Amino acid sequence: MIVVDGCYCERYICTSSLKLSGGEIQVVDIMSRQFANEDRELKDKLLRKYSGYISTLKHEFSKKKKKGKLPKEARQILLDWWTLHYKWPYPTEGDKAALSELTGLDQKQINNWFINQRKRHWTPPENMQVAIMEAHSLYGSFCHE
Repeated sequence: MIVVDGCYCERYICTSSLKLSGGEIQVVDIMSRQFANEDRELKDKLLRKYSGYISTLKHEFSKKKKKGKLPKEARQILLDWWTLHYKWPYPTEGDKAALSELTGLDQKQINNWFINQRKRHWTPPENMQVAIMEAHSLYGSFCHE
């Protein structure tokens, strides 16, 4: 807070009970310039201190926005595994770790690929469908009673 000619001013606002005059307008103008300079100095100081961190964050966010197909070689490796295990295409944690190593993908990408592949291209065997329906009706009745 600054006092100029009995006028108390704090960030662009004059709290004096005097009528507006050229002097009070001048005080507000002085305050606006002072705070503009302080704001600029603070912004510059923060940019100097955190610019490396900010650029790293920008880079990370730009990487995460990339969406698209997995690399062709990785898809082929996953498809080969899928073909060998078509009857039960649920890789174990060990399988996922090995596939991750072979493809260069992370386990989340591998999990998502298998989830999508099963939804789009796999029908459980007939006896598995019956077992799933029986389990659902059995456990479903426990939940609703």
